[in-house]
Amino acid sequence: MKDNIKKLREKTGAGIVACQNALKDASGDLEKAIDILRKQGLNIAAKKSSRTTNEGMIGSYIHAGSKIGVLVEVNCETDFVARNEDFKNFVKDVAMQVAASFPRYVRKEDVPQDVLAREKDILKAQIKDKPEPVLSKIVEGKLDKFYSENCLMEQPFIKDPNIKIKDLLVEVIAKIKENINVRRFIRYQVGEES
Repeated sequence: MKDNIKKLREKTGAGIVACQNALKDASGDLEKAIDILRKQGLNIAAKKSSRTTNEGMIGSYIHAGSKIGVLVEVNCETDFVARNEDFKNFVKDVAMQVAASFPRYVRKEDVPQDVLAREKDILKAQIKDKPEPVLSKIVEGKLDKFYSENCLMEQPFIKDPNIKIKDLLVEVIAKIKENINVRRFIRYQVGEES
């Protein structure tokens, strides 16, 4: 049991008591315990999402070769958390993600309606020979792909493609017990047109 608690803590960063309880609820199954802790993290994040985030930091990342640079603003509730290593590591990971995968928006809700409408029109034109119910499902599926390519929160995390950035955010919120918000970012690439 002690070994499983240690493994679970290493994988999730959760506290000893939370790991013990999750393992107990999962009858000792490590993978089920991880799922339990992730669901608890979602609950914690949901409870904290309404709290204001007026502190934080601006992180930067310059890719090897100095051809790509990123600035990212991530907010939190207190300046104490802004100095926390877990928070700083999250900001660095987000900056690296932006450099590597070049999102255009932070979240789905940030995509302008005209961009979304244009994208839907293009998708419908590509598959216009399908019946309407099938057409709608295909368009929705292709929109999910559009979101995962263009919205930071929907992208697979470069260090662990099994989770999305929004899942990583939830994990960090659960770990530090404070609301976090990725506010904005800017990515520069040498020779790129504005």
